[in-house]
Amino acid sequence: MLENAIYSILSPEGYASILWKDSSRTKEAAEKMKLTAKDLYELKIIDKIIKEPKGEEEESFKKTAKNLKKEILNAIDEMKNMLPSKLTEERYQKFRNMGEYRRI
Repeated sequence: MLENAIYSILSPEGYASILWKDSSRTKEAAEKMKLTAKDLYELKIIDKIIKEPKGEEEESFKKTAKNLKKEILNAIDEMKNMLPSKLTEERYQKFRNMGEYRRI
């Protein structure tokens, strides 16, 4: 996952509106939702955080795309050398462990 990306099925505004009937609590909702790359990595939902260069110029975008392509190709290389049964079992275990309950 790119380091500045977020992942969620619902916006923090929507979450706050549903949970507290108060969309002004967006910041609090975003923190509770654990939707940043760092949060998702700590929860073992994603495998890796891909660094993004600073800046908004075209060169930064090209560098980000290059980093992303490199990581995808590395992952494919790792997986293509695995037995299908081992790959299937690893993915199964990963998804079984997602959402593991823990008190915060």
